[in-house]
Amino acid sequence: MKINESSLRTLKIAAWLSWQIESNWTDPFLFAVYSIIKPVSAAFIIVIMYSIITQGDFSSPTFAYLFLGNALYQYVPALLSGVSWSIIDDREHYRTLKFFFIAPISMTLFLFGRSLAKFLAATISVIITIFFGVIFFHLPIFPSQIQWGLLTFASILGILNMLFFGLFLAGVSMITVRHSYFIGEVVAAGLLVFTGALFPLDFLPVYLRVIGLSLPITYWLELMRRILIGHPLPGPNLMSSFSNNELITILVVTNAVFLVVGYLGFQKCSSIAQQKGFVDQTSEY
Repeated sequence: MKINESSLRTLKIAAWLSWQIESNWTDPFLFAVYSIIKPVSAAFIIVIMYSIITQGDFSSPTFAYLFLGNALYQYVPALLSGVSWSIIDDREHYRTLKFFFIAPISMTLFLFGRSLAKFLAATISVIITIFFGVIFFHLPIFPSQIQWGLLTFASILGILNMLFFGLFLAGVSMITVRHSYFIGEVVAAGLLVFTGALFPLDFLPVYLRVIGLSLPITYWLELMRRILIGHPLPGPNLMSSFSNNELITILVVTNAVFLVVGYLGFQKCSSIAQQKGFVDQTSEY
């Protein structure tokens, strides 16, 4: 994928189109209210569940672990569905997918651009959720102690991984009918169990921990938590045995694998879809 002026224009137009689709259902004020209420409501559900189980022990490091995992994980369904859903949306709803294939643009960059609106909405949700946790539950997050360079680097790695994972799912969506309608959300919901977003991997059976340890998102969540609160979850647990440098190394290596598999998988599925006429074939239901 070569980034040039044409590529940047593709990203810009795709992002603009994505934002128009995502936000045109209401006026800007109501959309802003919705963007605030949605993440706070989701966080409140987690808080209630934790409160009932622990009798309100919000000072425990476990609460910060759970709360941040829930907050950061909002990126996963947003980006996986943001990229993969564009295939279904353009093929089944707008019926314009075939035109993008004959246009002189990169489909990969176009799909990434189409995910930008969901990425921005997820970013707003994550910031609001963390702010909510700091103000009302005193999460130990202090801006002066955050390594902002490392935070930026880790964020870029995580976003790239989810984009290319979503690209692979977009390829799968291209060679299937509308049964892949919610493929991004379904995969993200399944990964929630294996990535340590809500509880340490130690709670999983040994044979299921292997799944979590093979996913870059697992290491990304752990690294992001440490960057924000300054330390891993106290006590003996599987992820605390990794140093920050080891997490970064594993994240970079697994990211590289996912990037290659995601890109090549999409190209292969795209080729099959064009050969079999799936690009403009709608399921009509």
